[in-house]
Amino acid sequence: MPPKANDRMQVDSDSDISIDLEHTTAKGKGKAKPKTGDKRKQDKGKGKAKDTQAYTWEASFTRSWETVQEDEAGSLQTSVEDLMARGRRRRLLAPAAAIRRTIIRHLVLVLDLSAAMLDRDMRPTRFDLMLQYAREFVTEWFDQNPLGQIGVVGMRAGLGERIGEMSGNPQEVLKAIADRHKMEPVGEPSLQNAVEMARGSMSHLPTHSSRELLIIFGSLTTCDPGNIHETIDACVKSRARISVVALAAEMKICREMCEKTGGQFGVAMNEGHFKDLLFELVPPPAQRALTRLSTTSNGAGNTTVANPAADLMMMGFPTRLPDASPASLCVCHAEMRSQGFLCPRCMSKVCDVPTDCDVCGLMIVSAPHLARSYHHLFPVKPYDAVQEVEPLLEAACHACARVFPDKPVVAKEGLSPVGRYRCPECFNDFCSECDVFVHDVVHCCPGCGK
Repeated sequence: MPPKANDRMQVDSDSDISIDLEHTTAKGKGKAKPKTGDKRKQDKGKGKAKDTQAYTWEASFTRSWETVQEDEAGSLQTSVEDLMARGRRRRLLAPAAAIRRTIIRHLVLVLDLSAAMLDRDMRPTRFDLMLQYAREFVTEWFDQNPLGQIGVVGMRAGLGERIGEMSGNPQEVLKAIADRHKMEPVGEPSLQNAVEMARGSMSHLPTHSSRELLIIFGSLTTCDPGNIHETIDACVKSRARISVVALAAEMKICREMCEKTGGQFGVAMNEGHFKDLLFELVPPPAQRALTRLSTTSNGAGNTTVANPAADLMMMGFPTRLPDASPASLCVCHAEMRSQGFLCPRCMSKVCDVPTDCDVCGLMIVSAPHLARSYHHLFPVKPYDAVQEVEPLLEAACHACARVFPDKPVVAKEGLSPVGRYRCPECFNDFCSECDVFVHDVVHCCPGCGK
């Protein structure tokens, strides 16, 4: 006998069909149908189950608009001012005097490729977010440090794996970390093996360049073949600075490693904090003082004086070959190419600058790269927030000619109620947008050129 049209079948999806056999059997025996109230209760319970079960894409969904709050008038200007005030306070806390920094940097980016990076506490996963922020970090790092070089090392299956060679070309570094299938997380990490590999790749560097290691660590364990404290002592002896950004929790060995080598340590609380900790390492760190022995003029003896070593180094400015030049062999890749640069000492051809000549060993840099590196040594002084409008002042911004507001408004601490920010050297007034642009991008005051 074919089933009637009112026989109920619970169909939740195309692949999950459940038939109520109890009710079908009752109908065949001529028993009474279930009550309407029972049916409503079942439907009600069924709806609750659907509401509590979230889809996979809902698990990676964030309500980003809840972080921005409106004021009483329904405007978002208050939240924007809070962000600007936070940036101005951070800039005012920075040292205004010139600090000795290393402009020729060599950094090894150590990535954790263990199974712990597959956790989803940071969306979409720790591994995907690490690769995304690593690409942004490399781009910003080369923009602020054009004379530096970056190498990439991975920690996977208890070994240290070289992902990218030390290079001064950002495109080569980005290409090395672009293929995520070759860096699939597996096994346990090994801090000792990764640090030893990174330190060995920087052992030939001269003393005037910095040796830095940036470790992104997401695991709570490390599988080391020997005593990692000996590796830390070797890094201290070779003046290698180690910084760690932890994604899980603080580990004593990581903090001890950073404190002994003079690096920075931080634990990321969320995605935004992870990016902030990473980008804090973009500016070059302050150089530590070296103690050297100096003899007094009266010959009384040797006196230990804390004096940073200042040695001259030789650089060469290459000649750039035009695109239509005949193809010739480059010394860096042994390939026939038309574009390139000629070493001023041995006239060998290299593909990119800055780099070291493979024939004569001369450091080859371009003049714009050298000029762009100096803004870390001589930073722009913070502008003063003007609190009230004085007579005979300019009505527009000195940089973009934007007209200043006539009426003052209530401003947060660190912001100007009249929208004016004055340079302490040339006493020209700038708007808030130009203030941020000058200190973060241009690194030179358009009024006085300092």
